[in-house]
Amino acid sequence: MEKTDRRGFFRATLLGAAGTIVAPRLSWSAAEPVRKSEKGLIMRPLGRRTDMVVPVVSMGVMRADNPALVRAALDKGITLFDTAHTYQGGRNEEMLGKILKKIPRNSYYIETKVKPDGYDKKKGDFTDDERVKKSFREKFDVSMKRLGLPYVDILFLHAINTRAATLNGAVLEVMQEIRKEGRTRYLGVSTHSNEPEVIRAAIESGVYDVVLVAYNYRQKHRDEILKAFAEAAEAGLGIIVMKTMAGGKPPKEGPALRMGTALKWSLQSEHVATAIPGFTSFDQLEEDLAVARDLTFTDEEKQLLAAASAGETLYCDGCAECIDQCPHGLPIPDLMRAYMYTYGYRETRKARDLLDELQVTPETCASCDTCTVTCNKGFAVAEKINDIMRLRNVPHEFLA
Repeated sequence: MEKTDRRGFFRATLLGAAGTIVAPRLSWSAAEPVRKSEKGLIMRPLGRRTDMVVPVVSMGVMRADNPALVRAALDKGITLFDTAHTYQGGRNEEMLGKILKKIPRNSYYIETKVKPDGYDKKKGDFTDDERVKKSFREKFDVSMKRLGLPYVDILFLHAINTRAATLNGAVLEVMQEIRKEGRTRYLGVSTHSNEPEVIRAAIESGVYDVVLVAYNYRQKHRDEILKAFAEAAEAGLGIIVMKTMAGGKPPKEGPALRMGTALKWSLQSEHVATAIPGFTSFDQLEEDLAVARDLTFTDEEKQLLAAASAGETLYCDGCAECIDQCPHGLPIPDLMRAYMYTYGYRETRKARDLLDELQVTPETCASCDTCTVTCNKGFAVAEKINDIMRLRNVPHEFLA
């Protein structure tokens, strides 16, 4: 796989009726020519701690269940595939395993993610070292059996959002053991919220090689994320981004912002190596591949981004300001994420799995006459919680 430099990709400033909506230090055209693969896809190195050079668009396989789509992505030049122990109840890794056993191992990269048991949400950390190490190994072993591979390229600690969890000694110990055994080449951490804190903890650890974080045009704290990106790049960490569509399909009719336009925005930072959009159709694949070939915005796309940035969204920044307002201390950002999975991505099974993990019952909110929570993004929190809680009463076999 060809190498490329990381200097001078894109700097952008997007102005519209809503004001400045893109972080500073970005522009609409490349300062230097970019390197491309034989398939015509823009390539970037995944930091300095890995030897991986990848197209700017990779494949988030979480929602995909069509082997032909994965094969088409491979044929079109996509080389990095993202899955996790929990996706589709394990069927996602099994599907990939069946496909990849027929593909030369040096022609693709694969990453999976594991979250061990024993996480205390109130403390924001794992609290039982032995349970953490045992469950991490057990889950990873199952994932490797499903994939049918001797090793993965990147093993992530999955979906945490605190410095304490990122630096947890038991987690770091078991992950480094797995790397020493040759069952993963690199280590990473993923988060859906509180991105700057997690990124900086990953740098501090000296253990992680890659960070996988939410990054999109709707985040209020994107300037701080960009600062953390620069710090991570300086330390040699590779940066992968997700949630580029800012919650999937808008809940109401709004600006016709295409998935590819939002994806293109997330790749303007010179420090982002690749994004992992979860395309589920051949049309979406082609739209994402068009982005991977050309990151230049049209005037129409600039206008649509400006309008969409002021519109309604399903995306929760995870600022956690709501939690202290709730008398029950509910994990509201996680509940909003379950709502997003359901109505933005039509992933009811993933939403239900998250609700089960949170152990929140539909009766919790019923004890309050009125909701005291005020969301800084204007979410009708009580309404959304009561809506998504209905999934707790639906049998798993009826969920998509």
